[in-house]
Amino acid sequence: MRREITDRVIVKRSEIKMSASGKMSSKRGADSRVQIIQIDGLVALKIIKHSQEEGAGGTDLVQGVLLGLVVDNKLEITNCFPFPKHNDDEDFDQISVQYQMEMMRNLRHVNVDHLHVGWYQTTYFGSFINRAFLDSQFNYQHSIEESVVLIYDPLRTSQGFLSLRAYRLTPEMMTFYRENDFTPENMTKHKINFESMFEEIPIVLRNSHLVNVLLCELSDKNKKEQKFSALDLGTSSMLEKNMRQLMECVDEVALDTNKYLNYQRNNFRQQQAKQQYLMKREQENLQRRQRGENPLPEEDVNKMFKSLPPPQRLDCTLVSGQMENYCKQVCQFASQSLGKLFMAENLHADDL
Repeated sequence: MRREITDRVIVKRSEIKMSASGKMSSKRGADSRVQIIQIDGLVALKIIKHSQEEGAGGTDLVQGVLLGLVVDNKLEITNCFPFPKHNDDEDFDQISVQYQMEMMRNLRHVNVDHLHVGWYQTTYFGSFINRAFLDSQFNYQHSIEESVVLIYDPLRTSQGFLSLRAYRLTPEMMTFYRENDFTPENMTKHKINFESMFEEIPIVLRNSHLVNVLLCELSDKNKKEQKFSALDLGTSSMLEKNMRQLMECVDEVALDTNKYLNYQRNNFRQQQAKQQYLMKREQENLQRRQRGENPLPEEDVNKMFKSLPPPQRLDCTLVSGQMENYCKQVCQFASQSLGKLFMAENLHADDL
């Protein structure tokens, strides 16, 4: 059900951007691409609040629109608003489009940044790399070159680490995906693999001076209370969940690999049968010439031995990219847990 909702939203997002592309997009050269993202603290709080209110504790997918502007090589995200909650109404897609257009129009009337610069999405243990995510980001970057996607993981954030990351498709992936040819030969031509699909852009959080003063006061109060929640050693459940999801991805890659090996095996057998048929036909024609007979009429060998369709490799590449993401998360959790364990061991030794 969640995948169906996501696919429906993707189509309408493209319509929104295309209807106002003249005002929203700005074509820039390849050397002036966005290299850093500056996010207002209020935007991060809005995303977190949206996830807590409608995300059912992080297990449900929530999405929204990012607004801001581009200054040189820096993308400043100054505002955001959520997509309307999905319902079973047949006209929901049209209502969603009208809602987003009306929101941006109202923000423009009150002199607030209203330029569309991307979208955000929550994720569950970093499991966001899939075909729907790729389609959506491609549509955004195709219409608005500077578009990015912010991925927020509320479950990792609940462990004491703000998980907010920004991604965009690489230029090679944009060219490859535009051709809509996901064969192994085309992937090799464009040098596409799970490491070259997405690029992560560094994020900088920005607050006003008044907010910084408030944070300093809150920081002083927290120091007096001496909270040690960051030293919690209960991260085994997070590691276990990541390992389980990693195992599922490994199974999917293994099945897809077997399909590809079967294709190569069948294709090799077909090529062998084709060569044997051509050799046999050539020998028969040679014997007929020796007997003074006319050679056999020419036939289209390709019609007799139709080439097998090559398997699509995009889904397997996406799963491989998801596996890499899980592995990075496991390494981060493991390193942090080991540091806490060594610290706890030293503290326990001092007490003894």
